Amino acid sequence: MFIIIDMRSIWRTLDPGILRGIALVCLSVGAIGVSYGAIAVTKGFPLWFPVLSALVVLAGASEFLFVGIIAAGGNPITAVLVGLLVNARHLPYGLALPPGVVRPGWQRFLATHLMNDESVVLALAEPDLPRQRAAYWTCGLGMLVCWPAGALVGALAGNFVHDTDALGLDAMFPAVILALILPAMKDLGVRHAALGGCVIALVSVPFTPPGLPELLALGAVALKLLPTRDDRTPRPEEAAP
Repeated sequence: MFIIIDMRSIWRTLDPGILRGIALVCLSVGAIGVSYGAIAVTKGFPLWFPVLSALVVLAGASEFLFVGIIAAGGNPITAVLVGLLVNARHLPYGLALPPGVVRPGWQRFLATHLMNDESVVLALAEPDLPRQRAAYWTCGLGMLVCWPAGALVGALAGNFVHDTDALGLDAMFPAVILALILPAMKDLGVRHAALGGCVIALVSVPFTPPGLPELLALGAVALKLLPTRDDRTPRPEEAAP
């Protein structure tokens, strides 16, 4: 009963704008899940594997990497370690979330499982804590449904669609994320951080494995989060008499 009441409260907090953004993200993730399921099956994995991994891991980049490394004849341990390295980006995500978005107790374990690029981005885009919490949980739970569902559809269709790249599903997700972050680009500091992250990612692409350039690009964001000299200096009205 507590869970139902809490979710009803979260749902009442959402406005049409948040709902549209969450719906677009979940649909795009579901579409990419179709590509993931089809690729996994065509690479020789059983039908149940992409669905189970989508539910348990819930991290698209790591799952794509794992399937690609194993299909290329790589060691499973190496594939797992690379996936963990890519998922290390969740550490700064957890630090970036304001206190109160994830409450203490058993909910923290579920919230950790639901943490991903999209749920964190949508939560941080909201102006107050109730909306941040609503966006985080609604997006996370939506992806918990859409990602495995897309993987199941793709796995079932994998025997008929062998060239998933021809569908262009991989372009849907970055297009939606770009549309979501464009309003934040009005801030000069955000633009500088985004430009710095792009430069770091582009420079590191030729020398690092897939997924690591994005992790390195977080350094630019981390620098923006550090307090500046102006932030550390108290305002005149805040100074002690």
